[in-house]
Amino acid sequence: MNTIITIFLFLIPIFLLLTRRKRSSGRLPPGSLGLPIVGQSLELLWAMQANTAEQWLQKRIRKYGPISKINLFGKPSVFIYGQAANKFVFTSDSSTIVNQQVKSISSILGDRCLLELIGKDHKRVRDALVSFLKPESLKEYVGKMDEEVKKHLEMHWHGKQQVKVLPLMKTLTFDIICSLLFGLGRGTRRDKLFIDFQHMIDGMWSVPVNLPFTRYNRSLQASARAQKLLKGLIGEKRVDLQKGASPRQDLITCLLSIRNEKNEQVISEKEIIHNVKLIMVAGHDTSSVLLTFLVRLLANDPAIYAAVLQEQEEIAKNKPNGELLTWEDLAKMKYTWRVAMETLRLFPPVFGGFRKAVKDIEYGGYLIPKDWQIFWVTGMTQMDNSIFPEPSKFDPTRFENPESIPPYCFIPFGGGPRICPGYEFARIETLVSIHYLVTRFTWKLLSDNFFSRDPTPVPTKGLPVQISPRKLL
Repeated sequence: MNTIITIFLFLIPIFLLLTRRKRSSGRLPPGSLGLPIVGQSLELLWAMQANTAEQWLQKRIRKYGPISKINLFGKPSVFIYGQAANKFVFTSDSSTIVNQQVKSISSILGDRCLLELIGKDHKRVRDALVSFLKPESLKEYVGKMDEEVKKHLEMHWHGKQQVKVLPLMKTLTFDIICSLLFGLGRGTRRDKLFIDFQHMIDGMWSVPVNLPFTRYNRSLQASARAQKLLKGLIGEKRVDLQKGASPRQDLITCLLSIRNEKNEQVISEKEIIHNVKLIMVAGHDTSSVLLTFLVRLLANDPAIYAAVLQEQEEIAKNKPNGELLTWEDLAKMKYTWRVAMETLRLFPPVFGGFRKAVKDIEYGGYLIPKDWQIFWVTGMTQMDNSIFPEPSKFDPTRFENPESIPPYCFIPFGGGPRICPGYEFARIETLVSIHYLVTRFTWKLLSDNFFSRDPTPVPTKGLPVQISPRKLL
């Protein structure tokens, strides 16, 4: 009898576990996980290349509803979208979901960057980055940004009849990052880093199969070379700091200088390297895409171009003898920034993102199992007719009163505690660049307007334009 009771007591938890699993699996979102590892990754990547990713996702929504399971980049995932999804992603704390990128991104950028850190570690590293990137600190760098933009135009635009905008915008944003954030001057090292950086980006959204012929493998190798170069640069900055260099001369030096009450370095060398690589990607790719599509949209809309030019010429008139732009000048560029925001709405550089469930989560009537990936897409709310009437129309007046836009419907820089710390840096970079482009050049497009996603929007021919110089005021 005792044996029967013992067996019965032993079987109870097993029975409860099995019934719980059966009940949970029945509450999973509809959909298919597809083939192991690959899943629907290639389908999504092909759709992005063809610029039909939103249509591909809409087809899933019509078939499965607003929540569905999917397998992306080697992990079972749940796809969610909409205002509620955006709010869920940006307001949930680390006890519910955490930042965890797909393996390809985390392997290339590193596991100690902001995209991977949670809790106290995330706050510690973020606070360190914000100490350099906050508006009060960046005011003194407007002049340096001005000089970098004018130098770029002198080297790559003046005297030319035709240019390809996207490659040049990538060069410009990379040079600005290297000079202002990393203190890395022009030369062989910067050129090598630029090449490795391009290869590094190529495999960030890829199936994580590490074989010699894959983009993922090439990106890993490029990331390792970039990391070695950055390690050497950090060593040089550490020596400069010991010799009395200003802690504010660049971001790397600033991070090295931050110490606690025990005089210990707050940010480790590994964290500096991984976050420098993250900033290279975030500050380079997104800003170059924004500037490229601004040039494209201004070419297609003479009225918008004329209004931007008028605003910028008013500022230029008050800058005799080639004086540098100031923080106060940027504050006057209100219309230009509204044009930039509308460009971000129509052509978001970031397609979507990933999180990880740290426990079983009830969402929208379904279960998101622990350790599953959460895939969300920002741009689908930005093209929602119920939120933005006539969403395909380019209309900067939408941003005259930002408070009229429902929360979590337009989030080009993220939201909540994970809002992009480089937001203000991107704003300065964009406004200074557009100021000199429109006051010094006119242009017209030389090719069709088609673009693909890789994963950022990329004009298929690099957006070639015919340019003509304008007379300086």
